Amino acid sequence: MFVSLDGFASSGTGNEDWIFRSGDDATDAWVIAQLDQAGLLAMGSRSFADMAGYWPTAESPFAAVMNATPKLVFSRNRAGAAAADGSWANPFIASGELADAVAQWKAQPGGDIRVLGGALFAQALAAAKLVDEFQLMLCPVALGSGVALFAGLPHPLDLQLVSAQSFSGGAMALVYRPVA
Repeated sequence: MFVSLDGFASSGTGNEDWIFRSGDDATDAWVIAQLDQAGLLAMGSRSFADMAGYWPTAESPFAAVMNATPKLVFSRNRAGAAAADGSWANPFIASGELADAVAQWKAQPGGDIRVLGGALFAQALAAAKLVDEFQLMLCPVALGSGVALFAGLPHPLDLQLVSAQSFSGGAMALVYRPVA
């Protein structure tokens, strides 16, 4: 998840160009390495719909891994699930209670599940304590407002820093795990 210095995962305006302004080959390589570890890319139905229109024909450094990795779309309703049906390499669809669906997919064999995009989806996962590891790309920008990654937590979420890597463009890759 890309995060601003003031904790926002989205500007809330739809203009997210701030995410890429500090990127370089090294940040791209870090993101690709994280995606390469995924057995499944999970996202909400709105993020999926946005990405499905872009990735199949994209020429970005991330395109190969984004297109090759199986997708899992979480949807609260049939309309969201229908929007994902049959497009962008036939994603798996999860619905129902979030905790139950996450437990079901975590029990499957394969690589890690990586959650992409969708600050509101990430908030729901964090609030329900369903995230084993937060991989954050801290971007050197303050937005002043937007959608905060950890908004709406019912209780403080204590995290332990696992690794940190700085990049020449000013971004930092931070990996945290919840404290047991």
